[in-house]
Amino acid sequence: MDALNWLPAPFLAWLPSLGSMLIGVLIAGLGFRIGERIVRRATRDAPVAASVARAIRAPAQWGLPLLPINAVLQGTPAETPGLGMAQQLCALLLIGALTWLVSNAVRGVAQGVIDANPTTVADNLEARRIQTQTRVLARTLQGLVWLIGLSLMLMTFPQARQIGTSLLASAGLAGLVAGFAARPVLGNLIAGLQIGLSQPIRLDDVVIVEGEWGVIEEITGTYVVVRIWDQRRLVVPLQYWIEKPFQNWTRTTSELIGTVFLWVDYRTPLAPLREALQRICEASAHWDKRLCLLQVTEAGERALQLRCLVTAASAGAAWDLRCEVREKLVDFLQREYPQYLPRLRAEVAVDPAPAEGAAGDGRAPPLA
Repeated sequence: MDALNWLPAPFLAWLPSLGSMLIGVLIAGLGFRIGERIVRRATRDAPVAASVARAIRAPAQWGLPLLPINAVLQGTPAETPGLGMAQQLCALLLIGALTWLVSNAVRGVAQGVIDANPTTVADNLEARRIQTQTRVLARTLQGLVWLIGLSLMLMTFPQARQIGTSLLASAGLAGLVAGFAARPVLGNLIAGLQIGLSQPIRLDDVVIVEGEWGVIEEITGTYVVVRIWDQRRLVVPLQYWIEKPFQNWTRTTSELIGTVFLWVDYRTPLAPLREALQRICEASAHWDKRLCLLQVTEAGERALQLRCLVTAASAGAAWDLRCEVREKLVDFLQREYPQYLPRLRAEVAVDPAPAEGAAGDGRAPPLA
């Protein structure tokens, strides 16, 4: 140590601790490399565990060296200059790394579950249910983890604890204002939990919300993105789905009954129309062979209203089938029974011609 007397005194006081920290960091790095290989082999046949291992790799790599550094700081003599600040900084970094690791672990579990339940299969109702529940609950848990981590980081400052205690003890009005300010955040948090558990909506659900037809494209911790049929995006807050009514066309199944309305003349024969409807459905790739029915649903003053009920396996197929049925039935009527299309009838009464020489014709009667 006498040979290093030319160094500043604070640095000399820190020199043994810095050496110990360097050795600890090198050991932690070596342990991380060995542990990474062991974990990679152990999780080779476990997709969820492998997803968690990939997610926590970065926070573990940065957080593991903080453990020996923190241990060395705890054993450093109290008279070492700047020890309190160093311990405070290390504690903050350690809490931050731990929070990062737990948050990524939750995300890794969620991603593993999502990968194990793909929605690319034909019958993806169960997969969409699992994916929606997993995404919403994972994001809610991640938000709670970061909230707890931030609170723990603030609690390491004695001044912050004193300020918080005094605010809780004396500032009731400030607490009330803070409660109102936090209401949207807490409301979305509770709504996210309700949506994740009860699942009124799921990813890829077909919904009608605010008069728009669309598909649930994304569910975040604060809002839901609905992809409208014309490629617009409708962003709806989470609380909306709990507090207001909406239509979900794929709540339990994607099968739908489509309707097509036609107006025809009273003289129209219905049997040929029913046969034409059956032929149209059987020739269509969108019909799922469950229902094909034609009914008279209204008899108005001038025409009959016909309702065609057809079924399809999904909302998109039902829309295409309805358009196809409507177009081909109109074409059938135009081609086979054009005289039975709706028309407006009127009865025109023509008065007979007045007798020759009758009064009012503008001519004088003949002389006798």
